[in-house]
Amino acid sequence: MKESVFESHFQSFAELSDPARAAPRLAALRAELASRGLAGFIVPRADEHQNEYVPPGAERLAWLTGFTGSAGAAIVLADKAALFVDGRYTIQAREQVDTKLFSICDLVADPPSRWISREAPRGAAIGYDPWLHTPAAVEALRKGADEAGAKLIAVETNPIDAIWTDRPPAPCAPVVLHAEKLAGESAAKKLARIAQALGKADGLVLSDPHAVAWAFNIRGGDVAHTPLPLSWAIVSSAKRPSLYIEGAKLSNSVRAALEDLADVREPSALVADLELLAREKKKLLFDAATAPEKLVALYRARGGAAEVGADPTALMKAKKNAAELRGSRAAHIRDGAAMVEFLAWFATEAPKGRLTEIGAAQALETFRRATGKLKEISFGTISAFGAHAALPHYRVTETSDAKIGKGIYLVDSGAQYVDGTTDITRTTIVGAPKGDMRDKYTRVLKGHIAIATAVFPQGTTGAQIDSYARRALWEVGTDFDHGTGHGVGAYLSVHEGPQRISKLGGVALEPGMILSNEPGYYREGAYGIRIENLIVVEERKIAGAERKMLGFEMITFAPIDTALVDARLMTRGEITWLNAYHKAVWQKLEGKVSPVARKWLKAATKKVG
Repeated sequence: MKESVFESHFQSFAELSDPARAAPRLAALRAELASRGLAGFIVPRADEHQNEYVPPGAERLAWLTGFTGSAGAAIVLADKAALFVDGRYTIQAREQVDTKLFSICDLVADPPSRWISREAPRGAAIGYDPWLHTPAAVEALRKGADEAGAKLIAVETNPIDAIWTDRPPAPCAPVVLHAEKLAGESAAKKLARIAQALGKADGLVLSDPHAVAWAFNIRGGDVAHTPLPLSWAIVSSAKRPSLYIEGAKLSNSVRAALEDLADVREPSALVADLELLAREKKKLLFDAATAPEKLVALYRARGGAAEVGADPTALMKAKKNAAELRGSRAAHIRDGAAMVEFLAWFATEAPKGRLTEIGAAQALETFRRATGKLKEISFGTISAFGAHAALPHYRVTETSDAKIGKGIYLVDSGAQYVDGTTDITRTTIVGAPKGDMRDKYTRVLKGHIAIATAVFPQGTTGAQIDSYARRALWEVGTDFDHGTGHGVGAYLSVHEGPQRISKLGGVALEPGMILSNEPGYYREGAYGIRIENLIVVEERKIAGAERKMLGFEMITFAPIDTALVDARLMTRGEITWLNAYHKAVWQKLEGKVSPVARKWLKAATKKVG
């Protein structure tokens, strides 16, 4: 039987991050730093592109500390070391990391720059790898070092790479062309649009591989969960673009197609080409979110004008065209049918008391693979029972793997299909709800419905509607600590910016943007609740409207567990929405599932209230 994507990533992480080896690895790093005349070193969880998912050889933070979360950093000094994580990973970090070696710090409340200002010895040389930090990040770190009377030093080679003797090689997955019928626009037209958006700049450095993949209509497999070919590009206002990508990833036909669009060069040529443009005094735009400080500093040092700001392709990519939306809708119907098969299976298997979190996650992937269309899971499945569900970003391990008994089970998962990317969370009950489970679940559902039914004027940001999802929880004195929704790509990243629904969502929502709608509630040590569907921003016609209005189209279809719903807490409008949603789920999926799943689906979509 073919190993599942879930299993392969699970095993690779287990091999990579071994907490038992943290002490000798930390000692080896300190010895290497001493040999270089460094008093400390900063280890971000990052690659050269600031990707969310990085190749195994860039998992330096996990290798050193044992922490496998998707965000964080460590600072190592001669006599102390600290690991910085945000609120999503506080509990996970304490479970994975030897706290005798690393103190656990809050990445937001006590960031690395502040820690350095407080802990770095005066005169100490603190090293950092300039390929792994953005210019803004380096500026903050340098400020902290200055306050301590220390020096921040850019290293030529990463000291961890010198001691990581079995470091995995750089990935070299084949690049494929993303068909124009799925992309909805030719790469030539996209590149022309980018060139027109440059204003007075001479060119744009694309340091985000998502942007490169979108602009050139290519996909790859260099990182987990996202079909990315690691690559760079320079788009010019006056000449052909340049694409920097490993030639070994390109078949003859793919190379020929790309060479019709751009000069195709090896990544090793990027620095020399930037130096040449700098000597020609060209003004280049660099992406503030992904450009490494190494390239910006080098370009300026050679006399070039570097402007660091927002990559204009991010907003272009976020607004899906008709073809991308058709593909996403089709992917969600396919994925919804797989979810129904899983939920029907789960309803039978979970009460037997033998099912575990890992077993459930593997089963869900099996149902998705049975579609014959699964390319990858779009992120590591969150399969969480009981107290584990109270951890919003819980990742099951062999050690934590819990048997699923009576209580709440939460599964947050998604898939990559060539026509779309999915992300869905369902919370279900095994046995009868206890205590205030139904109350909190219903309040989360009310928030979900409030977002789903929101109507708002053009120019409204995600921050302005985020509170819709929280009102029912605020009324009883509680809240959730994550954003309500993130952007989603079209067979690209499941977490895509700049659009989002959160307290910090400052970008105006525009038609074609895909977002998640996922309010939640988490009672530490007991249970967690989250209900997530994907939605698309669309225009809304309102009779007599004085402004252009927008709303959301629902594209995720799978039953919401009504056993946890207390209809007495819901308004008539909310009950009408839930029943209408379930009617749509039944109509779209009943002909696409097995007879057993169809019978379960019929019961799961019965009217409430």
